[in-house]
Amino acid sequence: MNRFLSKVSISFGKRSLFPIAATATAGSALLYGNINPDYRSRISLSIYEPLRESLLLPSQISHGLTLHPSFISSNHWQLGNLGIFNSRVSPAPSEDIKEETPRDIKKPAEGKDGTKPTCGCLGRDTIANAVAKAGPAVVNLSVPQGFYGISTGTSVGSGTIIDADGTILTCAHFVVDCRGKRPMSKGKVDVKLQDGRTFEGTVLNADLHSDIAIVKINSKTPLPTAKLGSSSKLRPGDWVVAMGCPLSLQNTVTAGIVSCVDRKSSDLGLGGMRREYLQTDCAINGGNSGGPLVNVDGEIVGVNIMKLLAADGLSFAVPVDSVAIIIEHFMKNGRVVRPWLGLKMLDLNEMIIAQLKERDPTFPDVSKGVLAPVVIPGSPADRAGFLPGDIVIKFDGKPVESIKEITEIMGDRVGTPFVADVKRANNILLTLTVVPEEANPDM
Repeated sequence: MNRFLSKVSISFGKRSLFPIAATATAGSALLYGNINPDYRSRISLSIYEPLRESLLLPSQISHGLTLHPSFISSNHWQLGNLGIFNSRVSPAPSEDIKEETPRDIKKPAEGKDGTKPTCGCLGRDTIANAVAKAGPAVVNLSVPQGFYGISTGTSVGSGTIIDADGTILTCAHFVVDCRGKRPMSKGKVDVKLQDGRTFEGTVLNADLHSDIAIVKINSKTPLPTAKLGSSSKLRPGDWVVAMGCPLSLQNTVTAGIVSCVDRKSSDLGLGGMRREYLQTDCAINGGNSGGPLVNVDGEIVGVNIMKLLAADGLSFAVPVDSVAIIIEHFMKNGRVVRPWLGLKMLDLNEMIIAQLKERDPTFPDVSKGVLAPVVIPGSPADRAGFLPGDIVIKFDGKPVESIKEITEIMGDRVGTPFVADVKRANNILLTLTVVPEEANPDM
């Protein structure tokens, strides 16, 4: 980010104003100077208190300009090269516009823990602070590989300690034999912390479908932990940080932005049941798998699991909201239980509905819902009476607009009857009862 005065334009005369322009980093303002042969040149400016600490400002003042006392606070904060102001040539502000002073600005209250409020800007220390919070809990994992007692190498990855009891969140593909569906090396994992401590961990749970696994270590001394955040609050363009041990290079940090918050597995050509990923442009490589994706508050918002080899800046993580549900399944059932209906579904919106009605006049009159274009023969949905083209408008008595909502309603309730309100061609309204089965993990 630029923090330097980019332009100074002075118009000399009996009494004239000159604008000062600077590149913006955290906000914008108009600066007006006053030049008079009989007076020294001065600048008056009000600065929002929380922004002061985020500025990198040398104490030296350039261009021979002196400062009005309102520039200097009680702690002698001085303005040198302007870092946050951006101005454009415009008329002087009219006299009837009240100038806002630091005393007019209401300061946000400090947090209960004494922390100072932030202005919502990405400051020079924002990413470093996020890394400082989550970094100590990021670990390097290595798993010996081999067959019939013959070593063939070591699988390496990353993980994050999420509980003081030694629970480590990581990905499944390098701690589990994908062919045999069993933990590699008898479920033992070598764990190395950033402070140099080493432990032998045990694979407690692994789900290959979501690529999430839990490893446990035991320690008599305190362990650093990272906090789980919320992926539902992320938006495209939000800053995120990927942490881990790529190529066994511990303490590696890369930063980027969220490119997509709901990248479908089908978009990536992945078969099986439907999954959603966070797409980012953070640089990740072999060994980053299982490492955390954190937000600017240092909270885990995803677990990095893969990248596209044929492209740069296309990395993917499992959203932490999905991870939290998987952990609940692990604790409750020891595995992830997924109800299966036997429907291939599509979320509807106004534009898709309008296009489908143009193609087929018998398409039902709906404003939202979930379309089932395919019903798998012999599936629970087939036995319940679903037909291709049916639109689910209610599920278990609740209006639905997305596949995700139907999945959340079912939870892990396999064998439980659910009532679905369905609209069919020519506006035929039906009520169907479907009993989901447990999904085959290989699907």
